[in-house]
Amino acid sequence: MKRWGAKIALAAVLAGISAFLLGSDVWTFWTWWLLAALMGMIAMPVTGRLFAGFDDKGWMFSKVLAIAVTGFLTWFLVSVKLVPFTTTVCVIVCVICAVGCLLLFNQQTKKNIDCFPTGHASLIFWEEILFIAAFLLWTYLAGFRPAAYGTEKFMDYGFMEAMMRSTTLPPKDIWYSQGNINYYYGGQYFAVFLTKLSGSTVEMTYNLMRTFVAGLAFAMPFSLVYQMTKDRMFGRLSGKRVCIPALSGILAGISVSIAGNMHYVIYSKLIPWFYKLRGKSYIDNYWFPDATRYIGFDPDVPDKTIHEFPCYSFVLGDLHAHVVNIMFVLLVVGLLYAWTRSIRTREAVVEKTTQAKFWHRQLLMPHILLVSVLLGMFQWTNFWDFVIYFVVTGGVVLFTNIIRFQGKAKQVLAVTAAQAVEVLTVSYLVILPFTLQFKAMIQGVALAKYHSLPHQLLVLWGLPVILILTFLVSLLWEKLRVKRNRGVYRLLKSISIPDLFAVVLGLCAIGLVLIPELVYVRDIYEESNARANTMFKLTYQAFMFFGMMMSYVIFRMFTVSRQKVAKCVSAVGLVLLLWTVGYFGNSVHSWFGEVWKPEEYKGINATAFLEKDFSEDAAGVRWLKENVKGSPVVLETDGTSYTGFSRVSAMTGLPTVLGWYVHEWLWRNDVADLNEKIADIKAIYTGEDAVQVELLLKRYQVSYVFVGTKEKEKYGELLNAELLENLGEVVFKDENSSTFIVKID
Repeated sequence: MKRWGAKIALAAVLAGISAFLLGSDVWTFWTWWLLAALMGMIAMPVTGRLFAGFDDKGWMFSKVLAIAVTGFLTWFLVSVKLVPFTTTVCVIVCVICAVGCLLLFNQQTKKNIDCFPTGHASLIFWEEILFIAAFLLWTYLAGFRPAAYGTEKFMDYGFMEAMMRSTTLPPKDIWYSQGNINYYYGGQYFAVFLTKLSGSTVEMTYNLMRTFVAGLAFAMPFSLVYQMTKDRMFGRLSGKRVCIPALSGILAGISVSIAGNMHYVIYSKLIPWFYKLRGKSYIDNYWFPDATRYIGFDPDVPDKTIHEFPCYSFVLGDLHAHVVNIMFVLLVVGLLYAWTRSIRTREAVVEKTTQAKFWHRQLLMPHILLVSVLLGMFQWTNFWDFVIYFVVTGGVVLFTNIIRFQGKAKQVLAVTAAQAVEVLTVSYLVILPFTLQFKAMIQGVALAKYHSLPHQLLVLWGLPVILILTFLVSLLWEKLRVKRNRGVYRLLKSISIPDLFAVVLGLCAIGLVLIPELVYVRDIYEESNARANTMFKLTYQAFMFFGMMMSYVIFRMFTVSRQKVAKCVSAVGLVLLLWTVGYFGNSVHSWFGEVWKPEEYKGINATAFLEKDFSEDAAGVRWLKENVKGSPVVLETDGTSYTGFSRVSAMTGLPTVLGWYVHEWLWRNDVADLNEKIADIKAIYTGEDAVQVELLLKRYQVSYVFVGTKEKEKYGELLNAELLENLGEVVFKDENSSTFIVKID
């Protein structure tokens, strides 16, 4: 009782700290957390069975599973035109799923099946504390730079606002009013889905969604690596060793969500230190994006690449597809480990049975079916992850099947091939409402013309690769010295479940790093950034694999291995890995400023910047948000990507004729059409012939014309404000700035 009293006090203190740090934002923060907690708890009858071998029964994964199932089901029903996309529908779908879970729980109770983590309440408490602490930390930091402005935030925020307005999916493209969104909008959709369920607004939840994901990016790796480490300890957790799984799990959470790469350590710490040793002056101007823009930039060569990782994404603040998808890909990794663990634990052997029953058993495995659905979902949330995790799933399934079927090649290949076809079939079927109306943006695959310099690969990926390969060599030496372990089947069978899983994920990560050195996916950036997108998406996932597996490998080699070399490598690896956490402090200070001063916290409202950065247009933008329902077309001038142009459509979710040029070029690849629209927009704003202007407005079904700072900036004296005002009713006019909005007759 005393221990629980201390825990309750700790929870109360954390609640108090959140109220102090977040101010009035704390209510939205706690509503969001309670919603996820409730959804996860209700889903435990399902999650608890899938993660039956976990001490926590998949408690953290349950939150994400509940969001994925209810959100995806709602999207599917809306996409096939069975229901509208409204708050009521979102709630009804969740209630129906909850009733199903409660009925399942009732059946499990009758059969004495425990789907809740009975006996592990303390573990659940600490997992929740870690999650809330990480969620709170990132939310507090977001409040120092909450504006949905800069980089690609206009796009992410605009997608959310567009979906909040629309009752159909996909919604109208905010920057191409004559079409729907032709992009992987699933990540922003889930943010809107939770926004509707929580009764919040996009202004608040734009930032909250990314900090929520950041919190899960700490808690989910903790849960997985904690269980892997405990499984490998084989119950030998007496004395000081009892804390090893928790330490390993915490390191995994840090590695995935907070740590940087060795670029920070080398260029921000070691090189300046060497200069000082030699008595030379060195200007420390390390800029945290350098760790993600190294290959192609230093030295400067015509092969600009991107190699981002979660901490950079969480600091930068873009709510991109790959960011939201972090929680879903971690769910897939957890499911794969839970599946292989359940198979290996039962020591499944081929039983004499009918062919029908045999294939029924192989093709109706709940874990594989759920992973198939999630992979299908990835084609809509982040297509790259579909390809990556199909291969990862295939690797895990293949190695597990070799053990299951005792190395019998024909049976292994037959079952693995059948399961691969099953995964592909299910994944393509469930996502048809998206793919049938989506136009792919890639233009094939090509051989890489450029290659990274060896020392650059070593700087970015040397640490995890050395740790993984050291572990692999150590493991092979440990197993192959015993004669009975020689042969593929016998070797794999002799390797423990978590060790084999770590090897598979580690090798997959190395493969993801090497692929951009061989091939790349062609797109519109091919001329100067050919490998950028390929390297970005592949190494992003590699970073997370490395983060989790390094944490497991370090403690595995240090506490279990008897080889001194392995212990030394793990000790050095631990020091260097912890050193990379300094990147978090560097980036936070560079981007957010003096975060140790709570009085400078601005709040998480993503649109508060309008009054400062677009003071002359802010009132007009807010008038549209408050007074215009549905998704009528609001004309504003087009403009260059990554600038303040398209601020009206981005902040309101109302479609305009044409927005950011490069983005629409990427999404539609029709330059002639885009250039025609640019000419037509100019003709509307600068035209002298009212009849011609009216015809153009009618052609694009424009309901409102916005005339503000960007229109004046682009067209200058050519802007025909008088003609525009006479086209209909002036429904808004700011007398101080002369910004006005015309409702077209």
